[in-house]
Amino acid sequence: MTQPSVTTQPSVIQTRGTLLDVEPLTTDAALPSAATNLLVRYASEGVHGPIVVTGTVSLPPTTPPDGGWPVINWAHGTVGTANVCAPSANTRDGLVDEYVGLMDQTLDRWVAAGYVVLKTDYEGFGTDGEHPYMHGDSAANCLEDIVVAARSAEPRIGAQWVVVGHSQGGQAALFAAAREDSPGLVGAVPIAPGGTGLSLLAPVIKEARPGSAGAIRFLPPLLVGAAAADPRVDPDALLTEKAHVLLDTIRTACLPQSTLVAETLLPEDVFRPDADLGPLTAYLLTQEVTGLPVHVPMLIVQGLQDDLVTPRATEHLVSTLPADAVTYATYDGADHRQAVADSFDDVLAFVKALF
Repeated sequence: MTQPSVTTQPSVIQTRGTLLDVEPLTTDAALPSAATNLLVRYASEGVHGPIVVTGTVSLPPTTPPDGGWPVINWAHGTVGTANVCAPSANTRDGLVDEYVGLMDQTLDRWVAAGYVVLKTDYEGFGTDGEHPYMHGDSAANCLEDIVVAARSAEPRIGAQWVVVGHSQGGQAALFAAAREDSPGLVGAVPIAPGGTGLSLLAPVIKEARPGSAGAIRFLPPLLVGAAAADPRVDPDALLTEKAHVLLDTIRTACLPQSTLVAETLLPEDVFRPDADLGPLTAYLLTQEVTGLPVHVPMLIVQGLQDDLVTPRATEHLVSTLPADAVTYATYDGADHRQAVADSFDDVLAFVKALF
């Protein structure tokens, strides 16, 4: 395994996937069954140009087969938008461990089964710049480029990979699968994928439609993420004085802390009466996942007790995708997060068949 000393600066990064730095990862973000855990920094393309992205590489304790270890490229779900929410910096008492630690339990099963697990932080986590939450192309770029960077760090990693994404990461997996030429991608597994009806969330809250109270928890990262991608979106001009605490919290803490604040607000507390949602909804419409092309075999997973990404929403998504490329699997008793663990055996069988 090579450990390069790289002096490339973000301002002169030209090539996506360039490995900028690698070091041993010994924190709680490491997967316990891995033979080696690495923290990497690499070049990618963000919404406004070249960026630096952080992520982790976990190598299995098995001998690599011909062609190198197969790769599970994990796309994480919503953790927030602030730097402190970066999954690669997770600690057992950290702000996002409730989610990241739970997901790592299943990811560790992948390592134990002989797969390399890559975990990108996405654009704007742990590095300069804002996180463009739910920007599909930015996330897909980060997923593609961590494979190239990881193989520079460890040449025994194979070139073929499957993207497995949960919630926000499910949207990222769909955008990656929609690319006609995503180098090395052989399959996609969106689990409880977000992105269906994304553009409706703000109007639902403003008009206090059914489900509006529960939707408030996802509004802060959507507002901050949209503003990071589209300068026409001004979150501070949209919210009431009472609701500005949502922005203050999501800019400095993470989703669990923002959710506690969201639970204190009623839908009528959120948007100013004269708030113009046009730029926000127009931007979010470009990040929806219904009707995307699918260029690799795909398994979509859904828990039937999921009240965040509902079975109804995912069934609608599936109905808009090419039937010959997509398999849809549901899990009775599984909620939004439990679907990741409950589906592991079926996802493992699907991935084995791809490789």
